[in-house]
Amino acid sequence: MISQYNLLEHQGVRNLWCIIPKRVRVEGFSCMDYHHLYPRFEEEMAGYIKAGKVTVVEDVVRGIERAPEALLGLFSGRNVGKLLVALA
Repeated sequence: MISQYNLLEHQGVRNLWCIIPKRVRVEGFSCMDYHHLYPRFEEEMAGYIKAGKVTVVEDVVRGIERAPEALLGLFSGRNVGKLLVALA
């Protein structure tokens, strides 16, 4: 859905008549369904980062004057990883 946020015409499901014979099921995913598992995730992920199994990638933009540019880059796919604006 986020990839279509700025489109004038959104794309959607087509050929709905194909769903029944193909027995298609559509199910949404919300991270809030698993929020209770976050402490466990955080603990495990910290171990992976310390062991070098997972690399943290940050895109740092320096200066508040570059914040608008950074925000636009966030929606256009310019950044990689976590986007941070360094103020000092």
